[in-house]
Amino acid sequence: MMFGPILKTTRLVAGLSQEDMSEKTHLSRSTISRLENDKMELKAADLIRWLQATQIHDVSVAAVAVISGVDLVALTQMLTTLVGGFISFLF
Repeated sequence: MMFGPILKTTRLVAGLSQEDMSEKTHLSRSTISRLENDKMELKAADLIRWLQATQIHDVSVAAVAVISGVDLVALTQMLTTLVGGFISFLF
């Protein structure tokens, strides 16, 4: 499976540059680029660090969004607004 688009999407949703990601995961910026472009095999340890850095806890959501072409950034912003408004309504 090609994980590059999923990795890139999760990084962008988290608002991180490749340089930021490099610092958080202790991987070089070129390694980040190679992983996002599927030019390097993704190791389990790297995936765990990636998920911790991006604070994405459900990769399946990101994967489905990438596969279906959903704009995950716009979706996240919309859901944040919706949930925030709902919580305000409750209290």
